[in-house]
Amino acid sequence: MNDGLTFALPKGRILGAAASLLQSAGIDAAVLTGDDRRLRFDLPGGHRALLVKPVDVPTYVERGVADVGIAGADTLEEQGRDLYEPVDLGIGACRLVVAEPRDRPALLRRGMAIRVATKYPRLARRHYALRGIEPEIIELFGSVELAAIAGLADQIVDLVESGETLRQNGLVEVETVMDVTSRLIVHPASLKLRHARLAALIDAMRSAVATTTTTTTTMTMTGTGKATGT
Repeated sequence: MNDGLTFALPKGRILGAAASLLQSAGIDAAVLTGDDRRLRFDLPGGHRALLVKPVDVPTYVERGVADVGIAGADTLEEQGRDLYEPVDLGIGACRLVVAEPRDRPALLRRGMAIRVATKYPRLARRHYALRGIEPEIIELFGSVELAAIAGLADQIVDLVESGETLRQNGLVEVETVMDVTSRLIVHPASLKLRHARLAALIDAMRSAVATTTTTTTTMTMTGTGKATGT
């Protein structure tokens, strides 16, 4: 019986870091870092990798097409999926923030009317509800910053890394909704059916994350590497 696993992995900026962690955990994922436009890869050991849009990773895992996936905490919180999240991988670090035009501060107060543009309507509503505000949510899928610049929205809720895009467009951060990193995700039923294989992978990924964190910390303390921040 083929004991290989199917991985749903996010295309884009964190694929390299994800592949590196898998490599450290004993999954030969070197082929994923090449210049290749394929979306499905057969990996050594009978494993498979599906490269999908980051927002779609939880769907592939929840539907059982993939045994395991890597998804951002922002996506998981927004979608509210019933998935097991055994490991915080520490990669893809960024922040989900509230931002507004520097010259048009919203001055939030309980019960006020406010228009908020975002790709995260669920998280945005929850955030404002804690402040006694029921916002008009304007859901966008492109450059959310433009909504505030053009006057479509009073504030935006969006992901930032360094915040440079906000600054160049005359926007300022108001507060952080949540810190975001990528998580290893597994469907609860899959964990029961393939417990030994997935438990071994989870332990190996935890060790890979711990080793990476220790190496990064040591390099920073000894001056052989530079700490980077968002």
